[in-house]
Amino acid sequence: MRAPFVPPKGQLLKWIGSKQRFAAEICQTFPRDVRRYWEPFIGSASVCATFAPTNAVASDVLAPLVDIWRTLHDDLDQVSGWYAERWERLHTGDKVSNYYAMRAAYNASRGPADLLFLVRSCYGGVVRFARDGSMNTPCGIHRPIPPEEFRKRAQRWRERLQGVQFVHSDFEAMIDAAQHGDLVYCDPPYVDSQTALYGAQGFSLQRLFGAIDRARSRGVRVALSIDGSKRSGKKVCAVPTPPGLFETEREITVGRSMLRRFQMGGQTLEHEVVADRLLLTWKHLP
Repeated sequence: MRAPFVPPKGQLLKWIGSKQRFAAEICQTFPRDVRRYWEPFIGSASVCATFAPTNAVASDVLAPLVDIWRTLHDDLDQVSGWYAERWERLHTGDKVSNYYAMRAAYNASRGPADLLFLVRSCYGGVVRFARDGSMNTPCGIHRPIPPEEFRKRAQRWRERLQGVQFVHSDFEAMIDAAQHGDLVYCDPPYVDSQTALYGAQGFSLQRLFGAIDRARSRGVRVALSIDGSKRSGKKVCAVPTPPGLFETEREITVGRSMLRRFQMGGQTLEHEVVADRLLLTWKHLP
């Protein structure tokens, strides 16, 4: 029996769909004999940091997000400085006006430093993009963590991710690069919320299934998090998968919907519990 996985203490990036609270449960299903780990939708990196691979490639199609993780890997002082500078700016004068100025700066330049702070200060941690790729989440009501706390978290996450190479890439190229004995974990935009959150992305689930099928034929093991049910089981997000592609399916309860809380003005939403499906291309016994 392998020792339980433990996520880094405290989220570094707030990101819709983050697997921080149940990353350990996902990692517990992973095989032990992984040659190289691949994560082509890196997002908040919660699963990657919990698994803490020594030989890995993580990627995303969103360039400034990749730049955040790459800079954290290479230069803790620079990432901490990005955050501290913007934290001071937010709290000098009118907070709301300063937030929207930073959001406008990000939308004009797509800079990683601005995105880093915006994801920690936006409303409800719901990072949402319009069709033109601009971020459009309003200012959050909470006070972002102070710079000294951010630096401590950044150090913890950096230690977990030292074995990871960060690449700006489309998911298909990364999955096609995986070889026999490798493990790929995919956490793509979910079909049920893709339009609301990722207006600019032309993500294709069928293209993903094709890449997974090719990887499976090469002896690559692939794990996929995908839509399950919403509204405490009352809405089933029926996403059909190709017959025979996956051998194991597990339900993972992920808690109350962050997106619905955002859409409904911060209500507690006791009846909005969401469950994901975790699909594996290999047989996994509990």
